[in-house]
Amino acid sequence: MKGTWKLKLRLWLSMAVMFGLVYVLIMLAGNCLGFGGFYGFYAIAGIFVIFLQYLFGPKIVESSMGVHQLSEAEAPELHQMMAELAAAANIPKPKVGISNTMVPNAFAYGRSKRSGHVCVTKGILGLLDQEELRAVLGHEMSHIKHNDMAITTIVSAIPLICYYLSFSLMFSGGGDNDNGGAILGFIALIAYFLGQLIVLSISRIREYYADAGSVDLGCQPEKLASALYKLVYGAARVPQQEIKDIEGTKAFFLTDISNARKEINNLAQLDLDHDGTISREELNILRDSNVNVSTSNKMMELLSTHPDMLKRIKKLADNN
Repeated sequence: MKGTWKLKLRLWLSMAVMFGLVYVLIMLAGNCLGFGGFYGFYAIAGIFVIFLQYLFGPKIVESSMGVHQLSEAEAPELHQMMAELAAAANIPKPKVGISNTMVPNAFAYGRSKRSGHVCVTKGILGLLDQEELRAVLGHEMSHIKHNDMAITTIVSAIPLICYYLSFSLMFSGGGDNDNGGAILGFIALIAYFLGQLIVLSISRIREYYADAGSVDLGCQPEKLASALYKLVYGAARVPQQEIKDIEGTKAFFLTDISNARKEINNLAQLDLDHDGTISREELNILRDSNVNVSTSNKMMELLSTHPDMLKRIKKLADNN
């Protein structure tokens, strides 16, 4: 798909900034405060956190989302689509599961390409047609192919290191380096917030990249756009309490379920014939049009794990 090299460049630059940030902080703390390699402890702590997330992450996701593994007898069509997409992606076929929630969506998790899982929710069944569902599964397959689970685990530990470092520097007390420690601690705290923003940015890039990956696996861009459109409307109809019950895991989902009600008005302009789907013709019209995203939505996007949905579908149209 056109334009993916730009996404790769943005991803690697963001990760380079993240690792550079924590490296500089640890070196400054050690050299300026005269503690030598002591602050390397925080790098070790970060690695330990990464290891725990890697080890227990899949089980935590399964437990929190109430995932049931589906056999081929229970869901032959899902398994068939997953087998075809896995072959196109040249990776082992992931396990297929279903989550009890009625919030329509899908997500991928696992430790590696060889231990990937793709899960759909009960709410998505019956909402999408077969090609829309295939495009959604292609998006999740792309997350596994690109090792997004491992990347997310690694980068999310970096702000945590900055936080531990900040807390230690600002509240350790004693010695002639108190002022220097407090200043560095404040810098580390700023780095923590910047790190969190970069983690969110990387998450948004991964969503764009997985959208492009779905198309590369042979799925139709208008079908993925239509699926995204339907998922937003579907989530907006779900009771808010059910959204809140799974809000802590929304970063795994295909769409940001928390913003669904706010995104409806923006997306309504795409469905020109008001049939509840986005056709190839409508996507082509969008490709040749400009979209207006409000300032408030742009600010909200900076604090979101997912791109603004209107921009996301516009990206699918532009690269079609």
